[in-house]
Amino acid sequence: MVPPPKIPRVVVSATASGVGKTTATVALIGAMRARGLKVAAFKCGPDYLDPTYHERAAGVRSHNLDGWMMDREAVIATFARASADADIAVIEGMMGLFDSATPTGEEGSTDQLAKWLDAPVILVTDASGVARTIAAVALGFARFDPAVRMAGMICNRVGGCGHLDLLRAVDSEVPIVGGFPAMAELAFPERHLGLLMADESNVPQRLIDGWSRLAAEWLDLDAIVEIARSAPALEIDRAPSLTKIDSSSRPRCRIGVAYDTAFHFYYEDNLNRLRSLGAEIVNFSPIRDRELPEVDGLYFGGGYPESFARELSSNTAMLAAIRRFAASGGLIYAECGGLMYLTDAIQTLDGVRWPMAAIIPGVAVMSERLQAIGYVEVETRADSILGPAQTRFRGHQFRHSTLEGVDGGDRIDRIYNVAPRWGGAPFAEGYRVGNVLASYVHAHWASNPAAAKALVDACIRTHVSRQPAA
Repeated sequence: MVPPPKIPRVVVSATASGVGKTTATVALIGAMRARGLKVAAFKCGPDYLDPTYHERAAGVRSHNLDGWMMDREAVIATFARASADADIAVIEGMMGLFDSATPTGEEGSTDQLAKWLDAPVILVTDASGVARTIAAVALGFARFDPAVRMAGMICNRVGGCGHLDLLRAVDSEVPIVGGFPAMAELAFPERHLGLLMADESNVPQRLIDGWSRLAAEWLDLDAIVEIARSAPALEIDRAPSLTKIDSSSRPRCRIGVAYDTAFHFYYEDNLNRLRSLGAEIVNFSPIRDRELPEVDGLYFGGGYPESFARELSSNTAMLAAIRRFAASGGLIYAECGGLMYLTDAIQTLDGVRWPMAAIIPGVAVMSERLQAIGYVEVETRADSILGPAQTRFRGHQFRHSTLEGVDGGDRIDRIYNVAPRWGGAPFAEGYRVGNVLASYVHAHWASNPAAAKALVDACIRTHVSRQPAA
């Protein structure tokens, strides 16, 4: 029997949101990479944006791990696949260490994932204005759940070297492995959904490099590497693995994935599931491209279509190509921002209505206030491109828009029954028009791998006739 792999790994968690764990994670990944280590990066929870920062620092894609949308075996399998060739794995937590999908349990928390992965935890805390109290913070976090090993603490926003030395001199339950001073000039830009996507236009390389250099100066990297290496061998014998992709075999179908500054919210695990089932992923840009690639299906993820409404609306050639694709029986699956793009129009905060693909009747109206957030469970009420009626899967919502004026008569069906995780009445959603299915829900197919298979099988069956968009 092959012995279980011993993957050096560490979870970077925090006392709360907003204390700087993403910055600390990016800094640590960058410093490790500068040492010549190959780093595998992960994000706990449903967040799409933090992984783009990991990718910039690590030079490889970051993967989401979610204890509510994925079960234990799926989490371990995803972790093992993505870290197989790495020297060290760095896993960024979500919110505070013990915050979860419920106020009374650990389901979906960083705490739960740390235990599933048997990974030591480094805790990030805002230490501005704190001295001996740091010991109380360390004591509480170390003893709240003894099954989690609190291996170190990073003190963020310290007043300087003297302040960090003072904190290290405190008799603490958890050793302090470094800290960071407040560095406003290196702050990552934000917007209403949190951080901006970490592309070069939003996040200059100097910011990533700056935090990497600070980590080398302010963190005890040797100690952190030893903490990661102290993680025991990971038992993955029972973990299911996706079918290995044979690059020499001919793809069974081609799926066009909208990917640009307007659309980039995708779980890497979802895309890998499509690839493992024989789908070739072909990226295209609804902003820049004038015609669709030759594909059997389209996948529109979430993103910021409202921020690029002018550019999307002005690309009439692409909008017409998508309408023709749908009218010819082409398969289209869309989530959140993708749904918005397929509607009649997006109404931005200034009241302007920008015409869109006009496949889903209605207008996506932006609001200053958050309109929905949290985990949901979906059950389909009819057969669809995701499988037969009563197919169930889990997902997440985070949006500032609502779909208004949906009135397609017999042309449109609502085939989702959506149950919010935090309670509240289930509601009908999941808009279906022919072979088009669009929703505000970001689905994670680890919660039901059969949905991904059904989508690929539907693409294979469809094989629509493709014509140039121009």
